[in-house]
Amino acid sequence: MASLAVVATGTVAAHEEYVVDEERDVDVATFFDDALTDPFVVGPLLAGALAVVAVIAGYLRFRPFQRDLGAFQTAMGEYTDYVPWLLRISLGIPLIGAGFTGYFVSPALEVDLRILQVALGFCLLFGLATRVVALIALAAYLVGVSIWPILLLQLEFVGGLLAIALIGSGRPSADHVLQRVAGTRGTVYGRVDPVYDRARALQERVDDYRRYLPTVVRLGLGSTFIYLGLTQKLLQPGLALAVVDRYDLTATVPASPELWVLGAGLAEVALGLALIAGLFTRASAGTAIAIFTLTLFALPDDPVLAHVALFGMASVLLITGGGPYAADGHLERLGIDDERVETLSTSTE
Repeated sequence: MASLAVVATGTVAAHEEYVVDEERDVDVATFFDDALTDPFVVGPLLAGALAVVAVIAGYLRFRPFQRDLGAFQTAMGEYTDYVPWLLRISLGIPLIGAGFTGYFVSPALEVDLRILQVALGFCLLFGLATRVVALIALAAYLVGVSIWPILLLQLEFVGGLLAIALIGSGRPSADHVLQRVAGTRGTVYGRVDPVYDRARALQERVDDYRRYLPTVVRLGLGSTFIYLGLTQKLLQPGLALAVVDRYDLTATVPASPELWVLGAGLAEVALGLALIAGLFTRASAGTAIAIFTLTLFALPDDPVLAHVALFGMASVLLITGGGPYAADGHLERLGIDDERVETLSTSTE
């Protein structure tokens, strides 16, 4: 059962429209009626859900590996300075790749905007005028979505670009070098630089909001998971069934195609909700990375560039954790309170 759950969710991050051209002629209502009346579909789904609930309840009750988790969080905290660089690479490389390959953001949309995407991608990669470039790229994406809704397959670009606009270029970056030169007294560049004062003023205004970076990333990544789970699987089962047929997934794990589709779709939606809620954020992000990796091996036709931004955003959450407005904060306070109660009880005995 555990192996089935892991492999079934392995197709979670797949963009089905990237790997199949045709879908099965299946009505959504008929699919759900057949699947949800089949005990060999409903039974494993319920068993998997109960297993997840039992694991979570057991963890909250006994809280094992607390020292391990503390050491891991400390280690991840040492990488905080690299978060802007990680985000810039994760969004810059897909834009450059899209430009040179001949599609616009999503491999499903063959629109050649090479100069725009390559220019934006290289500016993000080098960290040049980073916040402005991120907002221009976001505006281009949103205009594209209004014309070609299929771009919603790369919905993570909204959260990723907003995160870059919020946190800025960081270092290493061209912005950091130019600001250092412009801010040094007596430099020739400092006398002609037109943006140094404005950039510093903007940074001071934005600094108070930088702590919301994990929240923005969580919302962006979680929304993408939910969208893909709903539109690529649960509400379009014919497309997901075509993927099961193409890769003969039922031979990999002896489960019905309906169980593959429902298991993958529900797992994707559940993971997205957990990310949005900030529930076990680092564990959810780690699960997402494992799923992306498994997908790339299981579905070799799925384009790698379509997942780079997802990899980067999940990696950011491994470093930052859930941040503000995350359920993790309440769980941590509950754990601290439980420890205090146990300590108080021990000391009074």
